[in-house]
Amino acid sequence: MGKLKICRLFLILVLSYLSDRANGKVNFEALVDAKLKQLNKPAVKTIQMKPSFDFKEETPSTKSMLSKLVVSQTWQRSGSCPEGTVPIRRIRREDLLRADSIDGFGRKPREIVSKSSTTNQKDGRFPFINSTKPVVPTVTNESAALIVTLGSNFIGAKGDINVWNPRLESPQEFTTAQIWVKSSPAQVFESLESGWAVFPNLYGDSRTRFFARWSANSSIYSGCFDHNCDGFVQTNPQIALGAAIKPMSRQLGPQYHITIGIYKDPTTNNWWLKFGRNTAVGYWPGTLFSSLKFSSTLVEWGGRVYSSDVKKQHPHTQAQMGSGQFASASYGKACFIQNIAIVDFSMALKYPDWVAAGADEMNCYSAYNDKKSKGASPIFYFGGPGRNPNCP
Repeated sequence: MGKLKICRLFLILVLSYLSDRANGKVNFEALVDAKLKQLNKPAVKTIQMKPSFDFKEETPSTKSMLSKLVVSQTWQRSGSCPEGTVPIRRIRREDLLRADSIDGFGRKPREIVSKSSTTNQKDGRFPFINSTKPVVPTVTNESAALIVTLGSNFIGAKGDINVWNPRLESPQEFTTAQIWVKSSPAQVFESLESGWAVFPNLYGDSRTRFFARWSANSSIYSGCFDHNCDGFVQTNPQIALGAAIKPMSRQLGPQYHITIGIYKDPTTNNWWLKFGRNTAVGYWPGTLFSSLKFSSTLVEWGGRVYSSDVKKQHPHTQAQMGSGQFASASYGKACFIQNIAIVDFSMALKYPDWVAAGADEMNCYSAYNDKKSKGASPIFYFGGPGRNPNCP
């Protein structure tokens, strides 16, 4: 009789466990369905707004251009959007299931700031700017190679970003070449960024894609990539965020670039994203921010690798930045950004009065600002292979 009670009790526990598992699965599936419904909104009519500002932008001469402008996204081969609508990349169930959490889908992994140091001066990054030593957080799960400028009244930035398709070691890693407009160089900041990225865990493949991202508090609780949360307002019917771009540059072969611009409308305080020669894609409402609704104090151009295996003794990730070649490889081999410019309240595009170039891990990824280039302004080279004999 005692054995029968034990067996019945065991059976009840098993059924309870299976019921809990089933309910948990149902709840999880419901959360996934709700998130998909939230992200994949039906097509609606939209007013094709334009920024209220305009400024003179010099078209570089053919002789000064090192690469050709990328004018194609692969989705455009399938057709175009109905009149009055805009392209939004559809999120699939498998996209959500790759994320660490449903709520975290479409967001940048949280930056891990070293507790031992809040500056990044030992590696030579951002040494002194106008006789001031800035406080730059040391992020342990990110490695960057950048050129940076500091000021007090930036309301725009642009650059022609050379396009490549670098390799990663893990789907959880991602690599970018981009412009980053920030409210502050401190640990907590508001930011806008755009360029190209290879991010398998987000996009489901290893293709190079046009991306945009925003944050109102250093990626901790707000903001996202592309249209993966409310924030960015798309107005252009032909350019899609998160879409793959082509063609790619090749070693010692044809070179291609995308032109990215991020500009604040001084009338509305909205920040507009432009792709190509003065083509507005959409805007981030100024109401998303407290500091950036006035201006930016820091702009960065360059590349980043996000991985848990950077800034370690060994083994370092083999995730590539840029073309996978060091900056010293120069034109035709290394990734570059040309026609770097900022905008202040004079509403004129110009090369920054002061810049500094540097890299977090110079033996893994490097940076070089070529002031002797034949172009109208210096050309910034960056990138690297990650793990190599000098970066074990």
